[in-house]
Amino acid sequence: MIEAALKRRSGNNAPYLDDAVRAIPIETLVGRTWIDAPPQSLIDRRALIVTHRPLNAALAICSLDATAERLVICPPDLAPEHLQLVVAEAEIDVIVHDGWDSGLLPAGVPAYCICPHADGHGPRLPVTGRASQWAMFTSGTSGAPKMVVHSLAGLTHAIPLGATPENAPVVWATFYDIRRFGGLQMLLRALTGAHTMLLSSPGEATSEFLARVAAAGATHVSGTPSHWRNALLNPALTGLSPRYVRLSGEIADQPLLDRLKVLFPHAAMGHAYASTEAGVGFEVTDGLEGFPAAYLTTRGAVEMHVQDGTLRIRSPRTAKFYLNAGRDPVAGADGFVDTEDIIQQRGERCYFMGRASGVINVGGLKVHPEEVEAVINRCGGVRMAQVKERRNPIIGAVVTAEVVLDDPSRGVGEAARATRAEIIEHCRSALPDFKVPASVKFVDDLPMTPGGKLVRRSA
Repeated sequence: MIEAALKRRSGNNAPYLDDAVRAIPIETLVGRTWIDAPPQSLIDRRALIVTHRPLNAALAICSLDATAERLVICPPDLAPEHLQLVVAEAEIDVIVHDGWDSGLLPAGVPAYCICPHADGHGPRLPVTGRASQWAMFTSGTSGAPKMVVHSLAGLTHAIPLGATPENAPVVWATFYDIRRFGGLQMLLRALTGAHTMLLSSPGEATSEFLARVAAAGATHVSGTPSHWRNALLNPALTGLSPRYVRLSGEIADQPLLDRLKVLFPHAAMGHAYASTEAGVGFEVTDGLEGFPAAYLTTRGAVEMHVQDGTLRIRSPRTAKFYLNAGRDPVAGADGFVDTEDIIQQRGERCYFMGRASGVINVGGLKVHPEEVEAVINRCGGVRMAQVKERRNPIIGAVVTAEVVLDDPSRGVGEAARATRAEIIEHCRSALPDFKVPASVKFVDDLPMTPGGKLVRRSA
């Protein structure tokens, strides 16, 4: 359980959780509860954690672990109309919240409020001795939400313990929301290592977050590639001097890795592969996009292979089951999870091509949007790109691109024509004709999910 890990590392440079509104010393997470509820009302319960602030979700998690039978961590973008369905399918019998739209909470379920006082609200909730179930919402779900159940042991299996010298304190900062799988991984790294963790606050501008992170001396910073692309043009980013930079959640292409290495030449860098169902797969630390093909034949805690073009993973980090009725099993009969991420091997390296559900069909030929995006991102002056399909009555679809430029003036007036021609010519030199965008539109930014990924129909 979380408390045991915190006790092992107590007193380590007075670490804390901070979201700009409040700083909570980690030592106060041991032996206290932050929920204003009679202790007996939470034992062996199935609790839905619904919060406005990510920090309050962390306080609820620490209070409920090993006390509640099930923790269902509600993401910030869950539509209120789906709450009743979640309560029913997850068999929720108690709701823990921080006042988040409390009028929208389902009626008939006891609800208790999180009280983020500096020293905790009361004594530690009774521990049942049974490991709690941790339920997460899968990303990119349209319509009714989809939930998978993990164990804390599985969620923390990939986290190295005791690897940081006591004289080298760690200060984590993350762009992620901890109520999604990627952000929860970062929170657990901080908690199990008793490290400081800097969280973003709702409504906090990127420039304000980066300035706060720099002032706190962040040593480890994590986010999705989209988070990092957006941050790269923010002057406040230059105030950071991390020892470690981490990317996950989307494909990390070479142009982005190179730009980060130039900005942080002395930082170790890793891009990790994980999914809500399969858990954490692996981390690549050689500064190159993709991953070594040898990973597919290495037999360790995580086993991987490619079948029918997609990556399959078997490991103790895999989710246990879906909560929703009528769902297929998380893993196949052989224990492998089909991640639906398409892999292409070239020599001794494997590359992510995108999601199987995101393929664009151009006259019977397959186009992976992420492959084309990586090519466009290599074009000078491009900050980030997103490739989409446009329906075509003759060939089914054509490829289009929306592009954000480092210098927006290059996408206006006469300059736009030259920039567009440069991008298309660059694509023609690297891609077959059917993959070259039929149109390029310049935009100020690209929509992102609350999890920090580009919004895709297949996300």
